[in-house]
Amino acid sequence: MMNLKPEVVAQLERVLGSVEMLLPKAIKPIDWAKCHAANWRRHSFSGFLEPVKVTDTTSLDELLGVEKQKEVMVNNTRQFLKGLPANNALLWGSRGTGKSSIVKALLNEFAPQGLRAIQVEKEDLIYLSDIFTAVENEPYRFILLCDDLTFEVGELSYKMLKSALDGSVYSAPENVLIYVTSNRRHLLPEYETDHIGGKFVNGELQQSEAMEEKVSLSDRFGLWIAFHAFSQDRYLDAVRLCVERQAREREVEIPWTKELEQDAIKWSHDKTKRCGRTAFQFSKNWVGRYLLSK
Repeated sequence: MMNLKPEVVAQLERVLGSVEMLLPKAIKPIDWAKCHAANWRRHSFSGFLEPVKVTDTTSLDELLGVEKQKEVMVNNTRQFLKGLPANNALLWGSRGTGKSSIVKALLNEFAPQGLRAIQVEKEDLIYLSDIFTAVENEPYRFILLCDDLTFEVGELSYKMLKSALDGSVYSAPENVLIYVTSNRRHLLPEYETDHIGGKFVNGELQQSEAMEEKVSLSDRFGLWIAFHAFSQDRYLDAVRLCVERQAREREVEIPWTKELEQDAIKWSHDKTKRCGRTAFQFSKNWVGRYLLSK
């Protein structure tokens, strides 16, 4: 065996160490029978699915003010679980109104029937084909969730998602459906100048080329589900539900009082938003202070 100089050996060890850092981690395959959700974790030139423990116990019944949205999403997910035609969905609208919560509640509702979820960050959408390959032969149905998604024009991940939704070579396998949440209806920023250049064709106004490009991604989702801010009455219903839930978890009784209601309204004014998130945040503050005083 050839004798190598110590400095050569040291250099080879450094090279091997660098190469080892680039190689994918040795991980066990996910046991989807026990694991209901996973995140895609990037590593060097690829990545891997990392199992996560589902700690959010939100149920569909606990989501108020979004009855129509729940109905559409539940029906679509049931169709998907039955192997029937179902659509990819874009849940868009006002922040904190329950877009992400509906997807979590769907997982809690239908996990016993074989539904699983994979969350992917925007930057990792370039690995869609790797994710699809990892689960396409599994006997489960997967929701691929991209939460709070927005793009800037020209991003590579935008093009990858567009291709996956369009049924190209990057299209999702039969057991994967894509659900996306966003504050933007078309996932891209819109400017006044986007509307310049529209023209009439056969008496109808056609969108400008800029707007055509802006809607070209969102248009590939079969379902557009809109979410809007709550009315005051609906917001107070949500507050009541959140307070009751937290009191029940702590096995205490917290009365609904005029003071609680007025504080809840003031809290929404301070937050400039009536929505489920605001109701949940207020309930944590109120319940915490109430129990501390006792």
